[in-house]
Amino acid sequence: MKILKLLSVFVFAFFLTSCLSIKVSSDYDSKTDFTQYKTFAFYKKGIDKVAISSLDKKRILAAVEKELLAKGFTKSENPDVLVNIFTKAQQKVTIHQNGYYNMWHPWYYGPNFGTHISNYTEGTLFIDLIDARKKELAWQGIGSGVLARTGNVLKKEAKIQEFVFEIMKNYPPTK
Repeated sequence: MKILKLLSVFVFAFFLTSCLSIKVSSDYDSKTDFTQYKTFAFYKKGIDKVAISSLDKKRILAAVEKELLAKGFTKSENPDVLVNIFTKAQQKVTIHQNGYYNMWHPWYYGPNFGTHISNYTEGTLFIDLIDARKKELAWQGIGSGVLARTGNVLKKEAKIQEFVFEIMKNYPPTK
């Protein structure tokens, strides 16, 4: 009986998290002329402080590089902008009470009123573009979404690329 309850909660949590999308936003210095930025480099000092695995760092940086190259940037030893990243993760709990759920039950099939709880991790990725000459933040993109624990490396890489793509769609800003 406990196994069936756990299974139903797991299935509900899976469907809930699979429907959530990446929420993105950005902020920028409105006085900045973004057309002046043509070259970039990664800000190693800041990136070294990010508390995630080196594999995930590589994946994020590769995705950021891909997006910047697609926008016409070139990598340089003397860049116009320095790229920094920051991440954070937060445990989230969703509680649905007194909802109407048509769920299988060992003694009947029909409406099931009650409380359904799902736990998940929400990850946030910050991508900062820093004016290399002024040493000031020029643009920041932020993406938040559900982090699924999966053993599938290809799915993980695809999710990271999706995060970065969605964030970088906001660059350059339109005034």
